[in-house]
Amino acid sequence: MSPAPLKVGETFEGPSKTLTDAHFLLFSGLTGDIHPIHYDVEYAKQTRFGKPLAHGLLMVGMTALGASNARERIEGFVFVEQGCNFLKPAVVGDTIHPRFTVEKIWQDGERHYCRFKTAVINQRGETLLEGFHLYRVLRHDAPKEKS
Repeated sequence: MSPAPLKVGETFEGPSKTLTDAHFLLFSGLTGDIHPIHYDVEYAKQTRFGKPLAHGLLMVGMTALGASNARERIEGFVFVEQGCNFLKPAVVGDTIHPRFTVEKIWQDGERHYCRFKTAVINQRGETLLEGFHLYRVLRHDAPKEKS
């Protein structure tokens, strides 16, 4: 039995994470982004934020649809575009969770698309990031029986 098709307005959640220094360090090591705003407490104290901030791309990475409870329903989805706005920073100790809302489903000729509204929300209910993901949806026909 195949999963039900997505519907505009449906919402999905990703796993929550409480950010630690280890997340920032791992992301710095993976990407090479070693700007001191992400790890140097003394440097960060001199900024308007007063403490180290999560990398913006770490926050974007938290919007991986495949990590959400939509994962069983996105067979054939190919990620083609994304965009976002950073509204508030995330810091060590924040618990963040991503949310995905099906915003639009359409067809352009033979091609099918699905657009999700994305958001990352902290433990205080503040939206830290809002954006979108666009997926091309490939149709998977059931395998034909051999005669």
